[in-house]
Amino acid sequence: MQLDYESLFALAAVVREGSFERAARSLHVTPSAISQRIRLLEERVGAALVVRAQPCRATDMGRRLCQHADRVRLLEQDLQQALPALHADEAVRVTLHVAVNADSLSTWLAPALASYAAQAPVLLDVAVDDQDHTATWLRQGTVLAAVSSQSRPMAGCNAVRLGAMRYRAAASPAFVGRYFATGVGAGTLARAPSLVFNTKDELQARWVQRLCHRHVELPHHTLPSPQAFATASLAGMGWGMHVEEFIAPYLADGSLVELVPDTALDVPLYWQQTRAASAVLQELSAHIVAAAKRSLVQ
Repeated sequence: MQLDYESLFALAAVVREGSFERAARSLHVTPSAISQRIRLLEERVGAALVVRAQPCRATDMGRRLCQHADRVRLLEQDLQQALPALHADEAVRVTLHVAVNADSLSTWLAPALASYAAQAPVLLDVAVDDQDHTATWLRQGTVLAAVSSQSRPMAGCNAVRLGAMRYRAAASPAFVGRYFATGVGAGTLARAPSLVFNTKDELQARWVQRLCHRHVELPHHTLPSPQAFATASLAGMGWGMHVEEFIAPYLADGSLVELVPDTALDVPLYWQQTRAASAVLQELSAHIVAAAKRSLVQ
């Protein structure tokens, strides 16, 4: 089956922009033209590709086709760079969809993405999820690359070890004095409020399991922000697993202390990317790997 790429790019634009109207503006056509192209594509493949909602989103098959459109754009970008005569008057920027974990984005990863996108002909679309779950975005075809804790390459992907993020269980001295005056153990941890990023965040539970050699049900506040974790701990709201780099100044001045000294938890991270033969994607990967070598525990 031969695909019509104008229709395919219209589909990708609708999913990226969230509506037919915004997609039409981005492609400099009318909304009716976008609607017609997607209807023809859906008739061609015999399945719905877009959920007409606010915002519009792709079906499972639609996500696969959007990923294919992204790969085609990347290959076109490579061809334009190799053959200058094909260059348009105005360079077309390719959208790169990647998934990353929030702790990486708030520390070492954001500068790497920014320095790359500042000079590359791309637009970055960055999704945030737990490092144990970003690989799902790759499996679903939603992104072309991801920072993941999964070491085994996903189907059709390559995996490169980046290093490890080091976490330390820390809280304010007043909080430790209030809840852990008798020591840090299963009993006191079961009563002391902890901090979690979201329902997928298992770092606190993993650290406790390693310390106590059994599961402990932890009372917790939910704060989906690494910065909020530090703010909440400084205020005595709870204890949490903090990125060492992020809280190093607070540990140094004593405003935060480790619950149990020298019990850091290292989380290995990997860069998973699709095996698309694209110089643009390879260049992004090189930036990510280089930044990780400078910042993460090797």
